[in-house]
Amino acid sequence: MSAREQILARLAKANVTAQTTLPDVGGWYGSHQRGEDLPQRTARLRAALAAMRAEVHDVTHANWAEVLLTLATTKGLRQVLVGTHTPHGAELLACQPDGIEVLAYTQPIDTWRDLLFDGIDASLTLARGAVAEPGSLVLWPSPSEPRLMSLVPSVHFVLLDADTIHADIYSVMTAEGWREGMPTNVVLVCGPSKTADIQQTLAYGAHGPRELVVLLRQPVGSPS
Repeated sequence: MSAREQILARLAKANVTAQTTLPDVGGWYGSHQRGEDLPQRTARLRAALAAMRAEVHDVTHANWAEVLLTLATTKGLRQVLVGTHTPHGAELLACQPDGIEVLAYTQPIDTWRDLLFDGIDASLTLARGAVAEPGSLVLWPSPSEPRLMSLVPSVHFVLLDADTIHADIYSVMTAEGWREGMPTNVVLVCGPSKTADIQQTLAYGAHGPRELVVLLRQPVGSPS
């Protein structure tokens, strides 16, 4: 009998006791929640993102596109990539700004890889939500907004609705019904891409965007 067969035989004879009681995950999170309201969760998220060197700008449904384009101009950007068939992408495309080209992700990657990797400065994606602890944006890649949009351009704009900020990862998973269907790679983003060498020298943009700009969109009717 080979070593492999011996191992499999021992595994087959092992007396495995089935676990009959599942851990009470919901109960644990329920007993450890801070009991924060939305403004408190928002403040905690903002502080965590700022600590990771992300920019956070308050915007409204009426002015978010204008704020984005103003920031893009200040940063000297030339193009902003938006997804296809998304309301926020269509709204930015309709602005037709001077000096900044707004492009839609409408082609297969094989037909324009060089432009995406070497020519496009920035992209805009919508966050599915956010987690106040530890301070993360939830990106939900889709055919309309592929993962490359948040990975390749040097500057990543993220539009986040403030009323989708949850206390913790369990809260966002249950509130958003993740068990009903998820993309192949849900992405939690805490800040711009960074890495450090053996001398602990921190570098940004090594394997992703060097700047993360969060447009925190306030609910309709909230004070501006």
